[in-house]
Amino acid sequence: MQKKVLKVNPKDNVIVALLDLPAGESVHLDGADYTILKDIKAKHKFAATDFEDGDYIIMYGVIVGKANQFIKKGEVITTENVKHQSAKVEGKTATLGWTPPNVDKWKDRTFMGYHREDGQVGTENVWLFFPLVFCENKNIETLKDIFEKELLHEKASKHQLLLRSLLNGGETSDVAVEEEEDTRIFKNIDVRFITHQGGCGGIRQDAEALGRLFAGYVNNPNVAGATVLSLGCQNLQVQIFMDALHALAPNNKKPIVVYEQQKSGTIDEMLTGVIKDSYEEIKKANDIERKPASITKLNIGLECGGSDGFSGISANPVLGEVSDIMSAVGGTTMLAEFPELCGVEQELVNRCINDEDGVKFLKLMKDFEKSVVAAGSGFDMNPSPGNIKDGLITDAMKSAGASKKGGAAPIVEVLDFTEYATKPGLNLLCTPGNDAECTTALAGSGATVVLFTTGLGTPMGNPISPVVKISSNTVLAEKMSDIIDFNAGTVISGDKTIPEAADELLEFIIKVASGEVKTKADQLNQNDFIPWRRGVSL
Repeated sequence: MQKKVLKVNPKDNVIVALLDLPAGESVHLDGADYTILKDIKAKHKFAATDFEDGDYIIMYGVIVGKANQFIKKGEVITTENVKHQSAKVEGKTATLGWTPPNVDKWKDRTFMGYHREDGQVGTENVWLFFPLVFCENKNIETLKDIFEKELLHEKASKHQLLLRSLLNGGETSDVAVEEEEDTRIFKNIDVRFITHQGGCGGIRQDAEALGRLFAGYVNNPNVAGATVLSLGCQNLQVQIFMDALHALAPNNKKPIVVYEQQKSGTIDEMLTGVIKDSYEEIKKANDIERKPASITKLNIGLECGGSDGFSGISANPVLGEVSDIMSAVGGTTMLAEFPELCGVEQELVNRCINDEDGVKFLKLMKDFEKSVVAAGSGFDMNPSPGNIKDGLITDAMKSAGASKKGGAAPIVEVLDFTEYATKPGLNLLCTPGNDAECTTALAGSGATVVLFTTGLGTPMGNPISPVVKISSNTVLAEKMSDIIDFNAGTVISGDKTIPEAADELLEFIIKVASGEVKTKADQLNQNDFIPWRRGVSL
């Protein structure tokens, strides 16, 4: 039977409504009775005690807000009566102990992956086309159209057939579509295409960061090789990209086809060469086959987007359990989205194995927030209208729940944007909270699978790494079944414990990593790529 309310941490002074609670209803929790003063929607919180103006709001055992007026016991917590507040950080104050989960059932598990010469193992085999500057986007789009038509022989979609029917005077009723079949010429390689708005026109540092990001994409074991287009005069020169790749992978053996338009002559001449050279390399990459590999070779990115009031008590803790299992067996995970770690810095600093990483983490956080303030905003403005509507009313509250994706394992390294993860265990990666920018960064730092929790629904993916969508609630999983891969709402309903759901999710991850299951994002061809631009345009 599902509970009506939940106190997440014994220290908390607010209680989560797991179901809609009408005014006047009395609920019982931990030996105490609470009368609901006004209607409270599921996912929102109510006061477990009277709050005076200035009192701290505690959830997940940490400060997540401050009352700005008197709040009665049983009254709902809102943006009107509470404002953002987080605890002060004092640097590393303790070394947190950790008891790893029992991983006997996982330590010898394998997945079917693509083994690369540098020892990394990919979950996909992708030939990647990308431009060094936005001026080449049109040529990339032309190549995409050519390669997809000839290599995939794609059939018309349901909506394409609907429009065709309307043009021919038909009805607007559902149009039958033949069942999908694998029509690819090369069945062991995926060809993906990236476009973007960077590479020139902004500060040089952004162009250099984009070069490092692309180096990370090429180095990611999900990528077999790449075709790179350059105009010639842009900030992100070919040599900058090649130097970044050499710094990351000095012994890179992956084939890279590079064409520069200002050296090639006409577009026709350039595209003719690109197609011939790329085709030969794609044909060779198709010969690479999946082979067994330990799950320790997985690099799992941890992210959330479109979060709700249940994300921090269902989907995110499930990811945290998966992350702890991976740390215990020797795999790699990365927790990103630094604006959504505001308020839990002290715990994360204390979890850093090396003191230097704790210092680096705080500096990255402070520098990030300073840049946001300089732009006239602040971390306190991070929660979106959708977040607030569904129970996340302060950034610290959102962050405290978001950080649960990182479990409790020690932090082995803190990485800045475009730095590549090389140490097994839990890493922190500095990225924005923006969904697409975060996923883009995770893949560039080596993530071979990305776990993406959502309470409201977010239809996005990545061109090189499968993105697994995990819903925080069953209503979403049923309503938007076309984008949700896994339902963690069973934790809210009481049908599964967090460890049970995590075991089920890890089994699903292994199937995705082995190519047995395509994520919904892949099925929808969601190949989003948005690099983080830290600077301004010039």
